[in-house]
Amino acid sequence: MADVSMPLLVTGSIGIDTVKTPHGASERCLGGSSVYFTMGASFFSPVRFVGVVGDDCPFDLAEVFKGRDVDLRGLEIRRGSKTLVWHGTYHENMNDRTTDLIELNVVQEAPPKVPEVFRDSKFVFLANTAPSLQIELLEQVAKPVFVAADTMNLYINGYLDDLRKLLGRIDCLILNDEEARLLAGHSNLIKDAEVILAMGPRIVIIKKGESGSLMCSADGHKFILPAYPATEVRDPTGAGDSFAGGFMGYLAHIGRTDFAALKTAVAYGTVVASFTIADFSLAGLTAIARKDIDKRLQMLREFTCF
Repeated sequence: MADVSMPLLVTGSIGIDTVKTPHGASERCLGGSSVYFTMGASFFSPVRFVGVVGDDCPFDLAEVFKGRDVDLRGLEIRRGSKTLVWHGTYHENMNDRTTDLIELNVVQEAPPKVPEVFRDSKFVFLANTAPSLQIELLEQVAKPVFVAADTMNLYINGYLDDLRKLLGRIDCLILNDEEARLLAGHSNLIKDAEVILAMGPRIVIIKKGESGSLMCSADGHKFILPAYPATEVRDPTGAGDSFAGGFMGYLAHIGRTDFAALKTAVAYGTVVASFTIADFSLAGLTAIARKDIDKRLQMLREFTCF
C-alpha cells in the first residue's frame, strides 16, 4: 500500500503520573493524552504535536520520541507554570480506578497555540480537555478533512452546551461506554450511538474496555470488534489514547476515511492499545516495532473470522 501520510495533528495533555495497580507501581512517570496518542500514531504516520508543560517538567520529549517522525514545534514550555500531575490506583479487576490526586496546573491556563506551519493539517485529534479549548484549537486549523475528539464525564456533566457545539464541528467522537450512556441517556449502546450521531459527528466509537469497541456511522453502518485477548495487563493507563493514536495514525497513513478504512483503523487502534496495557507508562509501546503490530493485527483477524 502506498504511503500518502497526510499531516496528523494532536493536541492534548502531558502529565507526570504516579500509577498503582495490583501488578506494581510507577512513580512520576510520563503520561498525558497527547503523549500516548503520539506514541501510538507514530507507528503509522508523522505526527504534529501541540501541548504545554510547566518549566518543572522532568521529561525531555525530544528524547522520548527520538527516532520517530514527531514534530515538536507545537510544544510550549511555559515559564512559571507547573505540569499536570495525576495519581491513580487501579483495583483488582483493572477496569475500575480511583483518582488519588490531580493537579491540573498548566492545563487550566490558556491553551498552547497551533504553529502556523501546522495549520494545514488534514487529520486532527482533539484529546480530552474542556470542549471550549478543543474548539479554540480546532479554529486554528485551516481545512481539516477528518477531526476526531475525546471527552469525559466532567465535560458531559458540566459543559454540555460547549460539548454540543464541538460535536457539530467534528467528524468522529471517541468515548467509553459509561460516557456514552451519560451523554445519550440510554442503557443500550446502539441507541446511545444513534443519539450522539444526531448531535453532529458522522462516526461514533464507543470503547468497552476488555469487551472491545462499537463503531456506528450516521449512514447506518455498524462495526463491532472484541478487544485483543491479552494475557498481560499491568497498567491500563493511556490505552484509550493509544487506541486513538493507532486509529488516527492509520487513517492519516492511507489518506482515506470510508467505512472500510475506518474498520481497519479500529482494529489497528485495538492492537496498539493491547501493547500499551502490557507495561507501565510508555514501556509497552517503546518495546515494539510496526512489524509487531502488524503480526498481532493478523492474529486478531484470525480470531474474529468465522
